[in-house]
Amino acid sequence: MTAPTNPLYLGQNSALPASPEEAVLDYVPNPRVGRTYLVRFAVPEFTSLCPVTGQPDFAHLVIDYVPGETIVESKSLKLFLGSFRNHAGFHEDCTVGIGERLFDEMKPVWLRIGGYWYPRGGIPIDVFWQSSAPPADLWLPDQGVAPYRGRG
Repeated sequence: MTAPTNPLYLGQNSALPASPEEAVLDYVPNPRVGRTYLVRFAVPEFTSLCPVTGQPDFAHLVIDYVPGETIVESKSLKLFLGSFRNHAGFHEDCTVGIGERLFDEMKPVWLRIGGYWYPRGGIPIDVFWQSSAPPADLWLPDQGVAPYRGRG
């Protein structure tokens, strides 16, 4: 894959894609190819729709990756994640699908995603996916999202 020289969204007015399938993710060259370093995106206000009831579901997503040849351009990632507002999918499908799409398209050395979903029906659901074991020399901080405790 050749990274675009001019990202599609950066510096432009951009409409929210109607669906994750319509969203286009931009990738730009990694400025530190060959270095093992971690990139983290924290998304504390992620939303999607319950595929059964159509009600909104809310999550705090944490995406960690070690870049390969490219990095994901953050505005395109924001638009992609925002497109889930109208997407009906179970927590597992949304979380794992985001991780797999980024991994398949960007081809990082390693990627993990934590989906910390707020309770529905009284049960919080947390979903985790990673591409493989992390590189041995990677400093990998905790994702920093406390387990759901309710009101106490």
